[in-house]
Amino acid sequence: MPNRAVVFVSEATPQLAVEHLAAIMADAARFNRNAGISAVTLYDGRRFLVYMEGPPDGLDVAFSRAAGVSSHAELIELARGRVGQRRLPYWPMRCVPLSPPELVQLVRADWTSFLQREGDQTGPATAMEMLVGLVEPIAKAG
Repeated sequence: MPNRAVVFVSEATPQLAVEHLAAIMADAARFNRNAGISAVTLYDGRRFLVYMEGPPDGLDVAFSRAAGVSSHAELIELARGRVGQRRLPYWPMRCVPLSPPELVQLVRADWTSFLQREGDQTGPATAMEMLVGLVEPIAKAG
């Protein structure tokens, strides 16, 4: 069965403490590990961008759990669809700090069908290419 993915952006609640965020990420990692979900949360101190991928059933539940967390509001789904293969390292959940301009650029990028170009095609990077470019060095660093 092909993997599916979903990406969304949301606003952190003003009272979100670092300790609470760490607890939310740990809880998500425990659930996602059992559900076969890979996920990354990019956080600029005010906003989140979350990308999740995995089997459809697990993804639906993981997304519902994420949508119900009270640490964020104004969730906007940017894309949802099928992905032929996992695009991220197998992190059940990883929180990655990002600057506000980087997050805005990623939100505004083209999320259509989670495209990644083949070979040496030119033009602006797709959202998936930008996400992989941000995450890959962290994965390689350990």
